[in-house]
Amino acid sequence: MSGTAPTPLPAEPAQRWQSFWSGWYRLGPPRWAEVLRGSGLGKALVIGIPFGWLLLFFLAPFLIDLKISFAEIRLGLPPYTPLLEWTQEQSFRLNMNWGNYAFLFSDALYLNTYLYSLKVAFISTVLCLLLGYPMAYGIARAAPARRNLLLMLVILPFWTSFLLRVYAWIGLLRNNGVINNLLMAAGIIDEPIQMLQTDYSIYIGIVYSYLPFMILPLYTNLEKHDGTLLEAAADLGARPARAFWKVTLPLSMPGVWAGCLLVFIPVIGEYVIPALMGRPDQRMSGRVLSDEFFNNRDWPVASAVATLMLLALVLPIMLFRRLQERQLEGESR
Repeated sequence: MSGTAPTPLPAEPAQRWQSFWSGWYRLGPPRWAEVLRGSGLGKALVIGIPFGWLLLFFLAPFLIDLKISFAEIRLGLPPYTPLLEWTQEQSFRLNMNWGNYAFLFSDALYLNTYLYSLKVAFISTVLCLLLGYPMAYGIARAAPARRNLLLMLVILPFWTSFLLRVYAWIGLLRNNGVINNLLMAAGIIDEPIQMLQTDYSIYIGIVYSYLPFMILPLYTNLEKHDGTLLEAAADLGARPARAFWKVTLPLSMPGVWAGCLLVFIPVIGEYVIPALMGRPDQRMSGRVLSDEFFNNRDWPVASAVATLMLLALVLPIMLFRRLQERQLEGESR
């Protein structure tokens, strides 16, 4: 018995689990990491999840909408004919109705509505940019201790319901509202001014509601600028205004384009603000879609309107992004 090795004592449960996981970590993750790097699965997983999200919640609804736009209206559920129909000859028949798109181009209502939506979206985006750029610049140049407070003031309206904020502006702008009552009490006007249900009230509501979407991307861009560039411009004799036009503004253009897109695209289809604060005789695209879907029950025409609106927005944006990428590639060379 003297020549035999002593029997090892059994390890504690915690020590056994620790040794198990440490061994798995040494053998498992590096091997998996090597497999993922070698096969390219890691990159596919990182890209595949957001890409699958876009396919599920963007491409699939668009394809459904595109399918309905080629159907014909009918009484029943659903209120449109199927795209593929099983005939008595035991075969499928494709029912493609192009009349919905032809009807949109033949009726001036839809063209005028789209042009008016573009006008409102463009003017609202310009106003948001003119108001949001100085605010974002001031927040980015403020002391670090004050930036969080200023950003909180920008985001604060989101803590209140969007519909309640619109109704608050209605209470301010109507004929017996706060603004007209104050002006009449001060003796500035003798009778109420028509401010509600005008084009100006639409711009007020849209700019107030979408201004944070312009400020936040601009602040994100301006906050990253290197202050030494402005100091170098000043050393070379550039005044503050010239340094802003030559240094700050060109560097902030990505933030400008991001903010403009975040404002312009949703304003095109805005429904609540024009319906509550705009003129009854002037409708935007969102109101037309709502009327076609719920009042007229003409889902094919409404789907055709939505499809054309989407294509008219996405294609120019894709073309612009492509031209911008080519410009950046030319500058890098």
